[in-house]
Amino acid sequence: MLNNDKKIWLSSPHMGGSELKYIQQAFDENWIAPLGPNVHGFEQDLEDFLQSDCHVAVLSSGTAALHLALIMMGVEKGDYVVCQSLTFSASANPIIYTGAIPLFVDSERETWNLCPVAVEEAIEFGISQGKKPKAIIAVSLYGMPYKVEEIRAISKKYDIPIIEDSAESLGSAYKDQKCGTFGDMAVISFNGNKIITTSGGGALITKDIAFKKKAVFLSTQAKDDAPHYEHTHIGYNYRMSNVCAGIGRGQMEVLEDRIAKRRANHRFYVDIFSELPEIEVHTEPHSDYFSNHWLTAICLKPNSKVSTETIRMNFLEQNIETRPIWKPMHLQPVFRDLPYFGGKVAQELFEQGLCLPSGSNLTEEDRAEIGKVIHKLFQIS
Repeated sequence: MLNNDKKIWLSSPHMGGSELKYIQQAFDENWIAPLGPNVHGFEQDLEDFLQSDCHVAVLSSGTAALHLALIMMGVEKGDYVVCQSLTFSASANPIIYTGAIPLFVDSERETWNLCPVAVEEAIEFGISQGKKPKAIIAVSLYGMPYKVEEIRAISKKYDIPIIEDSAESLGSAYKDQKCGTFGDMAVISFNGNKIITTSGGGALITKDIAFKKKAVFLSTQAKDDAPHYEHTHIGYNYRMSNVCAGIGRGQMEVLEDRIAKRRANHRFYVDIFSELPEIEVHTEPHSDYFSNHWLTAICLKPNSKVSTETIRMNFLEQNIETRPIWKPMHLQPVFRDLPYFGGKVAQELFEQGLCLPSGSNLTEEDRAEIGKVIHKLFQIS
């Protein structure tokens, strides 16, 4: 083990310093509820950053945003929703909340995201059952944009809306357009390990102001306009607090810096693994793609002399956190009986992949320690 007690984390929160200014303002003005100037300011900051004709509602989590997106798209019990299998469970759980059925699909090798061929297979299956899927959930895994044009073409062909799961991809772009602006709706996460954080939190992005208003309405317990408490819809306690939004406002001031630092970490790994042809670093397929590289991941080729578990344990012995690639949803015990379409790309990525420390607060010393482990393990001079 390392001689010191410092742990190098996979992706830990990284405060910028100005968050306290906004939090103090919330306390000074007694705006502690899920409304107030920080909430509206944070939404405006995000809209300005996305540089698109979109509207943002900040909520308690990215999961909450995805749940509301499904509800507003009319997803109900028994409906089908196409969902990427290689993702975190929060991409799939809200489908179950609505009573709908996920149709899990495989990934393609270039971006590790939705395989267009498998998406069409899932849609055709739904149609054959008399239930065309109500939505396609397209994830930008680890910050890498999905195949936007291919999935959009399928969406238009079958007239099925896209919910863009950009939980991990704030700041990523495809052809200079920001992730979170491609889908009919989109979600972002501000969980503690994301590129910026509000402790917990998320956002729903929509091009239709009416959907934003409805999201705010549903996320504040669906209280009708009346002097008493009147409810004609089921509501949810999903709105972000003014205090958490204050953290978000401070984090937005350093977002560009955080993106730059994560991308610098990615270049560090590309350089260090360039001597190891048996290791592939997950990177952009070509210049149309711009990833924030929220997490840098590697994939071992069949000729690798070591396993991902060996690499993980060697890092762990030096108090360095790594983590396997997301276990695909169709392999999870809770989802294993649900339909799946495609081959074994997602499964192979899970079995051969590993996420490496990628936080924007990694120091030169941290990278040196990471480099020592890699050099020793692979006997690089």
